[in-house]
Amino acid sequence: MAVLLGATLLYASQDLPPFADPGTPVQTHPVTETYLHDSQEDIGIPNTVTAVLASYRGYDTLGELIVVFTAGITVPLLLMRTRRRDKEERERREAAETVLSEYRVLRVTSKVMLPFILMLAFYVLFHGDYGPGGGFQAGVIFASGFVLYGLVFGIRGVERVVPWRALLTLLPVGVLLYAGLGVVNMALGGSFLDYGTLVPHHPEHGEHYGILIIETGVGITVAAVLIAVFYSFASRGSSRDGTASGDGAASRDG
Repeated sequence: MAVLLGATLLYASQDLPPFADPGTPVQTHPVTETYLHDSQEDIGIPNTVTAVLASYRGYDTLGELIVVFTAGITVPLLLMRTRRRDKEERERREAAETVLSEYRVLRVTSKVMLPFILMLAFYVLFHGDYGPGGGFQAGVIFASGFVLYGLVFGIRGVERVVPWRALLTLLPVGVLLYAGLGVVNMALGGSFLDYGTLVPHHPEHGEHYGILIIETGVGITVAAVLIAVFYSFASRGSSRDGTASGDGAASRDG
């Protein structure tokens, strides 16, 4: 199946226009001109991609966020095992868990890198109006910092930083913030996700504020979903009796 699909894609690629050809439909279509030129006046932000995703296609992006949110709920429900265990079993599982924090180089390096990873996530989020970035990318980068922390210091260590209860609370925040902004726009007399109503005298400023708000919501939900998925898989692997890597470490210590 993989060979057949690959051969089909290679055959279909023969119909693609030459690379960087200025006469391709994507370059000459009127919609392209509208997005590239009119968006600068309608939306007022330099990054056309962000203008398209967050403003022109605001409904579609909201749908994508709902899909991500649904995955963030479904995966933990499918993989979740009862968390009510007796104290002895919990202690035995934690003792068998291999914690990479025993290695000084990994521990120090991860602590040095983590603040920069989180700072990069905020930069990508708030710089998405002017360059490559946005809520989806920022959420992934932000979650990767906590995944790194969990890989080095163990799933119990990262759960002390971001508990399950707080994580489950953050899951719907982004969706509610995104959809709630649309409701606010309607209450102000505009259409759903019509950000110009936020600043009636300067609609382009309203567009900028609205895009920043929904991108923040996207980043919150994406980061929470990815961390929740990581928690689900990591907890599932470490909750089995006799974790493979943990037993190896325990036997070596013995």
